[in-house]
Amino acid sequence: MAKLWKGRFSKELDERVNDFNSSISFDSAMYLEDITGSIAHVTMLGRQGIVTEEEAKKIASELAAIADDITEGRLAFDPEAEDIHMFVEEELTKRLGAPGKKLHTARSRNDQVAVDLRMYMRKRIDEIVGMLRKLVETLVGIAENNLETVMPGYTHLQRAQPITLAHHMMAYVEMFRRDMTRFFNCFELMNESPLGCGALATTTYPIDREYTAKMLGFDAPCANSLDGVSDRDYCVEFCSAAALTMTHLSRLSEEIIMWCSWEFKFVELDDAYATGSSIMPQKKNPDICELIRGKTGRTVGDLITLLTVLKGLPLAYNKDMQEDKEAVFDSADTLKQCLSIIVPMLKTARFIKENMLAAAKKGFINATDCADYLVGKGMPFRDAYAVVGALVAKCTEKGVGLDELPLEDFKASSELFDSDVYDAIDLIGCVKGRKAVGGPAPEAVAAHIEKIRSTVLKPWREEE
Repeated sequence: MAKLWKGRFSKELDERVNDFNSSISFDSAMYLEDITGSIAHVTMLGRQGIVTEEEAKKIASELAAIADDITEGRLAFDPEAEDIHMFVEEELTKRLGAPGKKLHTARSRNDQVAVDLRMYMRKRIDEIVGMLRKLVETLVGIAENNLETVMPGYTHLQRAQPITLAHHMMAYVEMFRRDMTRFFNCFELMNESPLGCGALATTTYPIDREYTAKMLGFDAPCANSLDGVSDRDYCVEFCSAAALTMTHLSRLSEEIIMWCSWEFKFVELDDAYATGSSIMPQKKNPDICELIRGKTGRTVGDLITLLTVLKGLPLAYNKDMQEDKEAVFDSADTLKQCLSIIVPMLKTARFIKENMLAAAKKGFINATDCADYLVGKGMPFRDAYAVVGALVAKCTEKGVGLDELPLEDFKASSELFDSDVYDAIDLIGCVKGRKAVGGPAPEAVAAHIEKIRSTVLKPWREEE
């Protein structure tokens, strides 16, 4: 395919340079955005009298036909094309002749690719937010069914205090709620149109940037043409949000991996979402979670790639920016793939309540409540802390839990102890007593769930 810019050059491009320079292999993913942007541009050209109304309509109609042909598989991408923009323009010119050559009037590939990428990313954000909402719905559903499912809460991976499975799941809901907000913010910050910025300094043609911005669903045109073609902050913000979301998915996956082990056995994955061993017939492996944990590294790498590409670039456009798309596309694809598989995996998982309760009964996770009991009787907390620490040591020697210790042993440590201590250190009671906002008490978690249902799980954009 002949290069549209070849007039300045006396030699054909070396084939190796052509291959190195080409981006059609990955930017073809933006063909719908490219054609949509071109239709808006040529419609504006006709409206402004830069091309005739008849020519504008003819070009727009043929562009729509090209989009249909690509979508339906009647038109294949030419691997020799430099990029998706040149491919579409060349195809348009083949079909229309001279009128097709007018499409690029008052436009550069610099503003063209910038508007394509922003529109592409808007779609991906809409999809990802929708998938995150489904994940949050799934976690909320698990929480609603386990408001009184007692389990150990951990610090340093050591049993610490009693909580519920509902409380634990809602912690991840908060992580993914923040992730959704980050994607919302990315969408809003990037929703300005670079179309009309030209190569870097707009154009002398009487274009209407407000018209094309509105036609393409942007809030406004980019305020500065240099920034419009060279800004890739939104790519960094998108990859940052994706990497952090993947990090949260990885943390959840790590816990599921541990909980599937015989050392915990808090959860049993459905057979449809686990794999076996090639040599050990007893194995049931949480491969999905392990892959999510591994794929997180890809998205972190994508973020670092973009930051490294951008850190030394002068204004305005530089070819280095071609490296933005593969990182963005990979982050979006990886995150969507992981979200699509973790939701059904969680929905079909069976949480083993009796094992969680049995684990909660070990490790003295009611020790703080025992100390609080003494504080309620008038003992300073630090003194109560020391008394209960000594009781835990005694329990360890006897191989029993605090709730199994005879009352006389309690009284030997402090006369403040009475028979009501057993109510104070009952695991269910310990959980129900933590009614503070954000706590594990069933009523506190239920209030949290209601707040999430009335805010996070509501549609965020009118078209939804």
